[in-house]
Amino acid sequence: MRGLDFYADIVDFCRKRNIWVLSDMAYSELYFDDNPPPSILQVPGAMDIAVEFGSLSKTYSMPGWRMGYAVGNKKLINALTRIKSYLDYGAFAPIQIAAAAALNGPQDCVEDMRTLYKQRRDVLIQSLAQAGWDVPSPPATMFAWAPIPDRFKHLGSLEFSKRLLLEADVAVAPGVGFGEYGDGHVRLALVENPQRVRQAARSIKTFFGRDDVADSAFKPVLHMAAQ
Repeated sequence: MRGLDFYADIVDFCRKRNIWVLSDMAYSELYFDDNPPPSILQVPGAMDIAVEFGSLSKTYSMPGWRMGYAVGNKKLINALTRIKSYLDYGAFAPIQIAAAAALNGPQDCVEDMRTLYKQRRDVLIQSLAQAGWDVPSPPATMFAWAPIPDRFKHLGSLEFSKRLLLEADVAVAPGVGFGEYGDGHVRLALVENPQRVRQAARSIKTFFGRDDVADSAFKPVLHMAAQ
C-alpha cells in the first residue's frame, strides 16, 4: 500500500503545476494489518487540489447499487454536482436510505468483512504455495497479484489464463487486461470460500505437474459428449 509520503510527493508535485488530483479510495476499509491506509486529504494543502472517492460496494458489500461518495476540494465537488445534475436524477431513494444506514450504523460488519477476506487470502497463498506457485501475500484488497511461474512466462498472461481455465477449471484475470506492464502477472479474486480455494489449488497443482503443460505448441483437446 502507498504511504503518506507518497501522497505528500503527489500533492507537492501537483500544487506546483496546477494539476487536480482524483484519488480512488474504494478499498480503504479492506486492509489486513493494524494500520488503515492513509488518505491523500491528510496531507497539508491537499484540499486545494484533491478530491477523494469512496465506494459502498467494497466496504458494505453493495456492488451493483452504484453508490459512492466524494470529499475534498469545494470547487471540484461543485463541478461534480453540476455534471451529475445533467446526467441523472439521483439514485433510487431506498438505495440512498440503505447507504445512509450503512454509513451511520454499527460498523461490526466492516470488521467481519476484513476478517473474511483475510482468511480467504491466507488459505489462497498457503494452498498455492503447496501447489508450487509462489504468490506474494497482499496486504489489502480482495485480490492477489500473482506473478506467472517462470516455466510459463513465455506464454504471456492471456495464454496462461486460457491454460488454467481449460486444463485446471480455474478462472483468473490476465494481467495484460490491466495494461501492458501487467502481462507477467494474473489477478486472483478472493471471492470463493476456503474449500473451493483449496480445490482450485489442487487442480492447479495437477496442471503444473504435467510434462507438456508449458509447451507453447500445446493444443487443448475438446471433449464432446455424444448426443
